[in-house]
Amino acid sequence: MGYHTFDAGRAETLEQAGQRYRFVSAEELLWALSLSPGDTVADLGSGTGFFTDDVAPHAGEVYAVDVQEEMQEYYREKGVPENVDLVTSDVSDLPFDDDALDAAFSTMTYHEFASDDALAEIRRVLAPDGRLVVVDWASTGSGEDGPPVDERYNADEAADALRDAGFAIEHEAVRPETFLLIATLE
Repeated sequence: MGYHTFDAGRAETLEQAGQRYRFVSAEELLWALSLSPGDTVADLGSGTGFFTDDVAPHAGEVYAVDVQEEMQEYYREKGVPENVDLVTSDVSDLPFDDDALDAAFSTMTYHEFASDDALAEIRRVLAPDGRLVVVDWASTGSGEDGPPVDERYNADEAADALRDAGFAIEHEAVRPETFLLIATLE
């Protein structure tokens, strides 16, 4: 897996709060990240910056990482918070120093980058007490929203991949369409 990328031509659909918050609310994401005001955070697969905008007021510096320049351009046109830097990059090749991030999160994009290389790269850039939050479409879902079911993972598969990459799972929640994992470095 790890091959589905959201169609940038449909970027405006990622700004529908009622739809997005059905699957993870800003409050739940902020709870899972457990940020301090000076933290450096990366949104992995930031798209239009929908969830980046929710996190930015609670962090020191935020990197909105997306592989598609078209998504970054949409975010620029929408307006980027002062403490957010746009980074066009694949998750398997992040342009950050070792231990540079206090936290990283992925909302509905884990299935796009899930690979041993990407998880090793996330581990490399997270500080020793760093936190990774993953919310993604579950393979146990109906497929009415999000990518096709055969392009998704279930929570156990994602948790096992994170453990294999050197993360400890602190919290796991499974919902009808999505799952949430909170992981720290072992």
